[in-house]
Amino acid sequence: MDKFTVLEGIAAPLRTINVDTDAIIPKQYLKTIKRTGLGTGLFAEKRFRDDGSENPDFVLNKPAYRAATILVAGDNFGCGSSREHAPWALLDYGIRAVISTSFGDIFYNNCFKNGVLPIRVSPEDLEKLFDDAERGANARLTIDLEKQEIRGPDGGSIRFDVDPHRKHCLLNGLDDIGLTLEKASKIAGFEGKMKEQRPWA
Repeated sequence: MDKFTVLEGIAAPLRTINVDTDAIIPKQYLKTIKRTGLGTGLFAEKRFRDDGSENPDFVLNKPAYRAATILVAGDNFGCGSSREHAPWALLDYGIRAVISTSFGDIFYNNCFKNGVLPIRVSPEDLEKLFDDAERGANARLTIDLEKQEIRGPDGGSIRFDVDPHRKHCLLNGLDDIGLTLEKASKIAGFEGKMKEQRPWA
């Protein structure tokens, strides 16, 4: 998993509330267990028309937001079913952080496990960030995970809370496998001891 330290990038505003995981990555894209290639399906039912052409009204299809790496979203983002493909699709598209007032619990947890930083802010702060994002590509946000701070294009900053363990994992690029591998020597030592004590097992 790639480390998340400081992210500076374009923020796309998605004011829709209650965006569920089926809207983030529709069910027809769930046939794979690979984490790559899902970016094409991100918000597919909003990004594309029935004939496969792009919907020019959807925010990520607008020229100013095609290279967005941050999503500023309405309340209760990522609600619905527990599909891990949702953070996979965001990450594969290039979105490394999502900012909202609230998230679906399972989606929120899955983000941390897959290298996407979900940030909870107050409604007042979210509105400020929407204002920044709606200025287009010239208004870039900076997210500093170590300082737990979002800096706007005008120099203002917003603090956010994050669980210390999850922060440690993101800063060091550690998913569940990475955390386990950190203890590889202890695991090997334990297994060696068990072989001596229980050679029949």
